[in-house]
Amino acid sequence: MKILILEDEPLAAKRIESLVKSLEPDAEILAKLESVRSAVKWFNENPQPDLILMDIQLADGLSFEIFQQADVSAPIIFTTAYDEYAIRAFKVNSVDYLLKPIEKEELEAALEKFKSQKATMPQDRIGKALDALLSQKTEWKTRFLLKAGARFDIVEINDVAYLYAEDKVVFLVTKEQKKYYVDETLDELEQKLNPTHFFRINRKYLTQLSAIERIEPHFNGRLKIKLRHREDDDVYVSREKAEVFKKWLDL
Repeated sequence: MKILILEDEPLAAKRIESLVKSLEPDAEILAKLESVRSAVKWFNENPQPDLILMDIQLADGLSFEIFQQADVSAPIIFTTAYDEYAIRAFKVNSVDYLLKPIEKEELEAALEKFKSQKATMPQDRIGKALDALLSQKTEWKTRFLLKAGARFDIVEINDVAYLYAEDKVVFLVTKEQKKYYVDETLDELEQKLNPTHFFRINRKYLTQLSAIERIEPHFNGRLKIKLRHREDDDVYVSREKAEVFKKWLDL
């Protein structure tokens, strides 16, 4: 059995490898990769493995981005610390979805499930899972209830320009340039906002499409984004995310 491990935490990757070896002594670990970029390069240069053990939050973005930049047809066991990443959608398009810390018994059951299925995953099943996720429109957040001094304001989702993180605090900025504190992380908000309209530009910014005023090519394949009413911060899309971002703009 040839296995590829995608995990950005070295200790976690080492533990997963150790668990696999204890359960499947003859298994061959083809590589341990920590980023979307390295995974895309690997898939473009190597044949498909028999199985992928894949974390969702990698060093430079979400592993879902890999499927938009490379062909991935091998079965996948997702391994993640987050239970909000479309668990039900991916349950039917993967072998299993294991939450960290991964227990040996859980991984053993997932490997047995993989072996019993004895079938590879068609290339379009991940895409169909993402399409299914995008189609669940009734589940996307539609408004915010936010504290404003001694009162609360209701901010409709269409009035949101962008959200950004600063010193571990998240702020929401409206199209009328009102600024609110939000008691959630950008990772949490990214899962609640409709990805047709919102894009996680980088670790600091999550923006509404209408808040993007200008896009400029930048050094080393990156993109420089000018957000409306945001003058004091340069916003960049990484080279790894640039193509995905352009595809999102062209939906």
